[in-house]
Amino acid sequence: MDGTLLDLHFDNFFWLTHLPRRYAEHHGLCADKTTPELHKRLNAKRGTLEWYCLEHWSQELSLNIRQLKEEIDYLITERPFVQEFLEQLGARGKQRILITNAHPQSLDLKLKLTSIESLLDHVYSSHEFGHPKESPIFWQLLERRQHFNPARTLFIDDSLSVLKAAAAYGIGHLLAISQPDSKTAPIIIQEFPSIIHFDEILPDGE
Repeated sequence: MDGTLLDLHFDNFFWLTHLPRRYAEHHGLCADKTTPELHKRLNAKRGTLEWYCLEHWSQELSLNIRQLKEEIDYLITERPFVQEFLEQLGARGKQRILITNAHPQSLDLKLKLTSIESLLDHVYSSHEFGHPKESPIFWQLLERRQHFNPARTLFIDDSLSVLKAAAAYGIGHLLAISQPDSKTAPIIIQEFPSIIHFDEILPDGE
């Protein structure tokens, strides 16, 4: 979802800038000194379910992470051509399944502020399965729940580690997003085919 259907700028700004600033304010600390250490604490959990868990970080940092996200929720926006892409897939009878590492609280906030939910057939948070998308166990549990054919599935994501996990599981068609954050330049991706925006693969070729 984040970086694929929605602009990753919200998440990057929140975790890299807004949270450290509010953390320093809340605890009466110097932001310049605490930010590097806070980033180190966050990155130590990268790739684990805790890294994505709002409840975990609320407890760890003594902050209401959901509330802090709401302070900048005006930054939550859809990426270009997302609605057109999902609508055309639906018109062709394709199952549009969102799988995300976003915590349910974050997922709820973003679905309320965007129009993508009505264009999706199924929505799953990895927190339902107890494993992030980076884990092979997640894919095993997802297939049991959704009963999809990996070889015939197209999976689109902005995370190379997640795409590699999907490839290892046998997902037949993989596509990377090379500019998940609208405020940063596209990156060169060699491991997988990639696009910047969905207009490059709209079914009608638009």
